Amino acid sequence: MSPADRAATGTARPPADADETAVDPLELGTTSTEVHSRRVRVPWRFLGNRALFYLFTLWAAVTINFFVPRMMKGDAVSQYLSRNRNISPEAADALRSLLGLDTDKSLWQQYAEYLHLLVQGNLGVALTHGLRPVTEVIAGALPWTIGLVGVATVLAFSIGTVGGAVIGWKRGSKLDILIPLTTFLNTIPYFWLGLMAISIFAVNLGWLPIGKAFGPGVSPEWSLEFIGQVVKHGTLPALTIVIASLGGWMLGMRNMMLTVLDEDYITVAHAKGMPSKRVLWRYAARNAVLPQIQSFALAIGFIVGGTVVMEMVFSYPGVGKMLLDATNAKDYALMQGVFLVITLSVLLANILADVAYAFLDPRTRQTES
Repeated sequence: MSPADRAATGTARPPADADETAVDPLELGTTSTEVHSRRVRVPWRFLGNRALFYLFTLWAAVTINFFVPRMMKGDAVSQYLSRNRNISPEAADALRSLLGLDTDKSLWQQYAEYLHLLVQGNLGVALTHGLRPVTEVIAGALPWTIGLVGVATVLAFSIGTVGGAVIGWKRGSKLDILIPLTTFLNTIPYFWLGLMAISIFAVNLGWLPIGKAFGPGVSPEWSLEFIGQVVKHGTLPALTIVIASLGGWMLGMRNMMLTVLDEDYITVAHAKGMPSKRVLWRYAARNAVLPQIQSFALAIGFIVGGTVVMEMVFSYPGVGKMLLDATNAKDYALMQGVFLVITLSVLLANILADVAYAFLDPRTRQTES
């Protein structure tokens, strides 16, 4: 049949891409829109701007990381000499040169050498750890911090976000009592909460060990006994981290759900007879979780350095306690190494947040491409 015949009989052929271009009016204007397109536009300008921003931020952080410790009174060598008086002046000068504190070189020369060694992956040696390489010292403490605080932060975010979405969806129900309860726990100082947990569950009940990462007489190895010791010793500090941070995630998600539920597209979704679970998770929760993503990225980024109190209370061998000891001893190389790891973790977390935000909110891709 020719096109003229089809037009005369009212059976004009539909466009080849009619099914692909059809868009549900409900999904217009919502951040849960699924983009159906054969060609995905890559937002090169957006990616380039973000890359330049993160590179500049990294350079600024590295520069501050170099100059701030040197603005403090004294240095690591002076602290070391005060504890070891039998070291000759020649050995002290050699030690200063090894640590990048050579007084014969200007501050800018030391900065240039620091950048040169940093590009090579050389972070110097840790004076407080027997002149061991800083990378080796940090590598020994970093898995403990990430394994404990990372898992606890992800659990707190997941439980708080899902719980806040359900409480916001069922507003006015008995579940609302969880908000003031978790918020109250969130206001308790962490060190006091940790000490109370130790007193109740470790001292009085004897269910869990008091602290450390594993028991005495157990050597680190890949065995069921060692893994069991790590899990057992990490349960109490992990639970206190979850309890202390759960209220913020739950309250934030619940408040965003209350805002989203008043939007027109939620009303239209109910009017179309969509299942409640689909409206809750596909539309309401997916839009309400967007502000939580950036906060979660910052929480993940500060996992490395935000555990000083926890590690002090539970005597946990992580990066936080090591940073505190290095600051007290003015161990510049170790301080700079830890600060650099914290900076990289925060930048990486923000990059992942940008990617997640772009996937969850298509308007980001459309406006920035």
